[in-house]
Order: sequence, then C-alpha cells, then structure tokens
Amino acid sequence: MTNENAKNEMKTNRIRLGMVGGGQGAFIGAVHRIAARMDDRYQLLAGALASEPQRAVDSAIEIGIDAARAYPDYQKMVDHESNIDDGIEVVSIVTPNHMHFPVARAFVDAGIHVICDKPLATSSKDAAALQSAVKKKGVLFAVTYNYSGYPMVRQAREMVRSGELGRIRVVQVEYPQDWLSTALEETGQKQAAWRTDPVQAGPGGCVGDIGTHAFQLAGFISNLEVKSLSADLYSFVEDRKLDDNVQVMLRFENNARGMLWASQVAPGNENALRIRVYGEKGGLEWSQEDPNYLWFTPLGHPRQLITRAGSGAGEAAAGATRIPAGHPEGYLEGFANIYSDFADAVSAHKSTKKLIESRPYPGLADGISGVKFIEATIKSSRQNGKWIRL
Repeated sequence: MTNENAKNEMKTNRIRLGMVGGGQGAFIGAVHRIAARMDDRYQLLAGALASEPQRAVDSAIEIGIDAARAYPDYQKMVDHESNIDDGIEVVSIVTPNHMHFPVARAFVDAGIHVICDKPLATSSKDAAALQSAVKKKGVLFAVTYNYSGYPMVRQAREMVRSGELGRIRVVQVEYPQDWLSTALEETGQKQAAWRTDPVQAGPGGCVGDIGTHAFQLAGFISNLEVKSLSADLYSFVEDRKLDDNVQVMLRFENNARGMLWASQVAPGNENALRIRVYGEKGGLEWSQEDPNYLWFTPLGHPRQLITRAGSGAGEAAAGATRIPAGHPEGYLEGFANIYSDFADAVSAHKSTKKLIESRPYPGLADGISGVKFIEATIKSSRQNGKWIRL
C-alpha cells in the first residue's frame, strides 16, 4: 500500500464529526476540537458554530470546514447531514446550556450519536425526554464530565471497585474558583455573561457550572449514588441572578456521608477541584491542579504516592495515559480520553449494531443525575436546607 493510499484509508476510517457551537470567541469549542484530534479518531467535517447565521458560517470556514458544510444553524445541519451518504456520524454540542437539549434532541432524532457538554439539559423534564429519544433511536450519548477522563481518577475508581478501601464511609469533594469574585459579567466578558444569565445557563449558576463536575466525580470514584442532600446556595456578588457559592451535605446509598463545596468567589483558587474518599481499610486523595499523583493511605500504614505512569498505577491509569512519567498530562487529555472511549463505542456499534454499556466515559445516566442534582440543591436551598431525595 502506498503512503497516499494509507493516508486515504486512515482518513476514511476516522469517525465523521460535526460540531454545534464553539465559534469565534468561544473557549470550550477549541478544547473539544483538540480532544477530538488528539488520538486521530475523528475528522471534523461540518459545523453550525454560532447562534448568529453569518458568524456560524464564517467560524466554520475559518477552522477549515468546507463552505458547503458550514451551516447557518443547527437545524439546517441536521437536515442536510442526515440525508447525505457521507453525513456526520457524531455531533459535538458545545453551546451554552439552554441549547443542549434542543440541539441534542434534533440530532438524536436523526439517528446521529451525540457528545454533549454538561449539563445535559436545564430541566429534568427535558433530560427525561432526551433519554426516551435516545432509547428509541438506539444511539450512543456521552456527556463531557472531563475530569472522569484523568488517568489517576480512573486509578482511584478502580481501587475503590477492587475493594482496596473497603466499604466507603466518607466522600469529601470541593471545587473552588475565584474568577467571578467581582461582577465580571457586567464588563461584557462573554464567558461570565452567559454563565450568570438564567436564560442561557439554566436555573443553576455555580452549582451547574462546576458543582455538577464535583458531584459527578464523587459518584464516579466512589461507585455510590447520592440518595438525599441538604444544600445552601448563595450569591455573594450584588445583583447577580444565579448562585456563586454552593455548600451541600450528602447522604449516599450505603449510609456513607459526604460534603460538596463549589465556589466561584474564593480568592486564591484557580481551578482547585479536589476529592478525598475514605473507607474502612484506607483513604484516597486527588487534586486536579496536581493531577498526575494519587495519595493512598492504607489504614495503619504511611501514605503512599501513586504516580500516573510510574509507581503503583494499574491498567486503568495506563489505558488513559499517553506520555512518559514526569511529564504533565491533564485537562486536554481528559477530554481526549472521553472522545477516544466514545470512538471505540461508535466503532463497535457500527460493526455489531449493539450499544456498548461498559465504557468508562460518562454517559446519559451521568447527565440525568447531574440535572437532578442541580434541581435538588436549588429546591433544598429555597427550603432552608431541607433534606431532599434525588
């Protein structure tokens, strides 16, 4: 086979990808595009990258999408891509929150697999409708809780499942930032503007933006579901319409207890996601800002340092690792692991026509759980911290 033929075969075998959102001036769209390219599993062929038609087209052409597949809106993209032989197989949705449901529903109904940024929807009613549509059409669905793609998070998850911590007793998770400590949204900053606007972000501010990440991470590692919670949501910045600080007590299904704190008004914290899980036999600690290291303390023994590509790590971490020990690996690679896992599932689905349920990527169930978490915290906080069942 010539080099050119090999390149053409590789190109043909890539999964045909489209994107909605993530155009000029957006942050997360570029992150998803990098993640999709990292393992060379996808080819970005189509896009409707903005809410304003001309900007949507211009944004797509600007990043190399052919003008014929640069769409002014997502509905035109669905209509055309679902009716051509080489139409996209997967769509990546990176819009503000309020558009996740309508865009995802349109592509699911067209039989196209979906990778959707979190939260899945802005109401549990929409999340349930999407669940029904996914089941009916038999498509695959991923929600990009990207921290579940980190190698040491997967290492922690496997250690819990293998029984190294024993029965889980306590889960403590926190996610403080400081970037919204002032009324940044009033300056016209795009990311702050939509994240503090209930029309675009949905009913939750900090709780929906980063609180859901902490919540998903707690369940992903502990292998436990939260049964009830008591929450206090508050907005410290004057006239801000959505919460910027969240404190939640958690009760898990096995009577384990937990606490979750998320804040965007905590000076000195950039992206300080951290989790600690304690069981009868030992404890684990992991920090997103130092992601290549996991601390494990067996009961009665000194702390042990497990490294991403070195000492103590198993297959769960190795399977999510790309570069040698001692080299930083984190945020972009976490997204890429989810994209790669999803590519495996899509490839298997094409050959077997069966849905792959055991992949480690966060799926529809994680998305639905996240939406219910947001609603429960809001309901609890409005009732002065009343315990609410999920």
